[in-house]
Amino acid sequence: MASFLINSSFFTLFIFFCFLSSLTIITTLSTVSISETSNQTFICALQVQGQGQGQSNLNCTSFPPRIPLQLNPNLSYSEIVGGSGFLCALRPPSSSNSIMVCWRFSANASNVPFKRIYHGPVIQSMDAGNSHVCALVTDNNNSLRCWQWPHFDSSKLTNLSSIAVGQDFVCGLSESSGEVTCIGGDTGVVGREPGGAHSAIAAGFRHACAISLDGSMDCWGDTGSMDQKPQGKFLDLALGENRTCALRINKTVACWGSNNFRTPQRFERTSFEAIVAKRSVFCGIVSYNFSLVCWGASVFETNSEVFENVLPGPCRSNCPCGILTDSATLCSSGMSICTPCSPRNDPDSPSPLPPPTNPPTGATNSSRWSKKMVAFLVVGCVGCSSLLLVFCFFIYWHCKGKGGRVHDSGRLDESGSESASPSPPEGGASRGVLEKRLSHVISMGNGSHLEEYTLQVLLEATNNFSEDKKIGTGSFGSVYHATLQDGKEVAIKRAENSPHSPSNALLGATRRQEDKDSAFVNELENLSRLHHKNLVRLLGFYEDSNERILVYEYMNNGSLNEHLHKLQSSALMSWAVRIKVALDAARGIEYLHQYAIPPIIHRDIKSSNILLDSKWTAKVSDFGLSLMGPEDEESHLSLLAAGTVGYMDPEYYRLQMLTTKSDVYSFGVVLLELLSGHKAIHKNENGVPRNVVDFVVPYINQDEIHRVLDRRMPQPTPFEIEAVAYVGYLAADCVRLEGRDRPTMTEVANYLERALAVCLAKPSMSRSTTNTSSE
Repeated sequence: MASFLINSSFFTLFIFFCFLSSLTIITTLSTVSISETSNQTFICALQVQGQGQGQSNLNCTSFPPRIPLQLNPNLSYSEIVGGSGFLCALRPPSSSNSIMVCWRFSANASNVPFKRIYHGPVIQSMDAGNSHVCALVTDNNNSLRCWQWPHFDSSKLTNLSSIAVGQDFVCGLSESSGEVTCIGGDTGVVGREPGGAHSAIAAGFRHACAISLDGSMDCWGDTGSMDQKPQGKFLDLALGENRTCALRINKTVACWGSNNFRTPQRFERTSFEAIVAKRSVFCGIVSYNFSLVCWGASVFETNSEVFENVLPGPCRSNCPCGILTDSATLCSSGMSICTPCSPRNDPDSPSPLPPPTNPPTGATNSSRWSKKMVAFLVVGCVGCSSLLLVFCFFIYWHCKGKGGRVHDSGRLDESGSESASPSPPEGGASRGVLEKRLSHVISMGNGSHLEEYTLQVLLEATNNFSEDKKIGTGSFGSVYHATLQDGKEVAIKRAENSPHSPSNALLGATRRQEDKDSAFVNELENLSRLHHKNLVRLLGFYEDSNERILVYEYMNNGSLNEHLHKLQSSALMSWAVRIKVALDAARGIEYLHQYAIPPIIHRDIKSSNILLDSKWTAKVSDFGLSLMGPEDEESHLSLLAAGTVGYMDPEYYRLQMLTTKSDVYSFGVVLLELLSGHKAIHKNENGVPRNVVDFVVPYINQDEIHRVLDRRMPQPTPFEIEAVAYVGYLAADCVRLEGRDRPTMTEVANYLERALAVCLAKPSMSRSTTNTSSE
């Protein structure tokens, strides 16, 4: 801000804030939350309405762009927490009950309905990880209760004074001893807790930190660059993903972590009352004016301030270590803002810094831009823009005439087999290149276990590739069911040669033929070196100048697509069986991403490429579009889009940046098919084409998945619906617009394994014993 204006109606409040800024004790921050969707970050805060009113407004804003969003303006809230795509808030408690409501943010934030998820004994504190929400309930043993976590047994943690929730774990401080205990599935944190008594604890994505009674700090788990951890005494913590910030006892912030994460220079001498974090974003309440500023993401570099007059902490009725002076004027009758149990004074620690004369805006007098600097900036921008335009022209010239290879997900007006409609290939393999790649496969020894069949054997087995033997189409040709001379049932995929074309279509026919050649070698090259129970097994091949043929194990029960959309009766009319099929397929894709060397990106995951054997084991098939991927999750391949309409990752289609997260998106669409029974692209009741993502995900975000479940399926039992809802949340995460927000296939497989366990055996806890109707 260029100036700081104080309205007369807020003058008294400002004086009060200045008084609080001189205190060396801070309050636990649960009046600010950070939530993320696929392409936006939402910062929410409880803002003071006015001194003596005891009311606070919940306001949110999104980045980018900065769009204010007011949620239920007529209601007041006492605490808020947020995670990936959601925000939860506590209504001010009555004498014996608390109410918790949650919102799920849509991608454009235009529709943010809320739902009551808890109404019961008073909640004394709450926290949220990336996916889960937990709270301490005031009852006989201060029990822990969690939501959006059906497999989690919270009964192992009792008699706690505070909690911290990570990605897949919860840590708590013992009410009597201050000792740290952690439970959950993250072995990097659970079982490695530090000993001794602690006064505060916080959790990040995969690590946790706690502050001892003397102010020293202990961190454990996937802590990133812990050799950079500062020394000294601390009051508060904020943990992100491989990043950490802590407040010293003089209330300045110290940050460290992976990728050289440091305290922003503009905040090195700023005093804060409290800090909070989620993944890469950190926020804090500035001491001298109680404004909320954020850092850690590029969107906050030019304008850090998000809100003014933020409530300095939650209002409570019981404060064991004292209350902030005059804080009762900000809370309702009988409530005050508590001070934490602070560490002993450190004589070597510097005193709190005085408040700056101007609000923190990221610019000081010494860093203001001169006219000469502005001129250099303008000239530099113009020069860079010119170079960029020239570079883009050469890229366009080089790629002109080339297109992405995209399949249709199936016709809407019939239930026949899916039709593949490839556009010109991204770079076909000529006959010479084909032979070179085939020779490479054999010379590397990858094809030593494959049988090289004769054409005569394959012709006899398929009755000269009769239409009666045809069972479907693949990435480069037709698939036939056949029985070899030794009685073995196989599936034979044959690349059909392009017919002679008129001269004006000759180029397109040649490209299609090259496309089939490339797909043939992709399958041969990849499947010859991949061995996993959830990948279709390649048995052999035949190749000459006119024929490209691959021979696979025969999958007796056809494709998942047939059981979901074509067959009148199916063994997949059980939620447990459907989740098991999804888990099998996820394990196969996980193998491609994590254990194949180099990794494989399938690029065409869809229900018709998930096949079922005689024992109903699901296996991933059709590697005609697959590519060797980058060695790590952060890298990507830059190439034109390929895949099937309805399943294709929109980020890959838009930016032409391929990562393993593109397969995750496609698999998320398959999960939505399994849940809803709808095709990826299907017609609504008015005959208008509709995408299953656009139709089903909003219901999942509103916790109303029961409204879009496959109507052919039996009504889920109470414990089945827990598993089904969990798979729904997972599917919604898989189809987030930005790949970085999606889980990995390892995480997907682990979540499905837990959902299957819940589905097969009634869990030890229920999702909630409370009324879940909307308030």
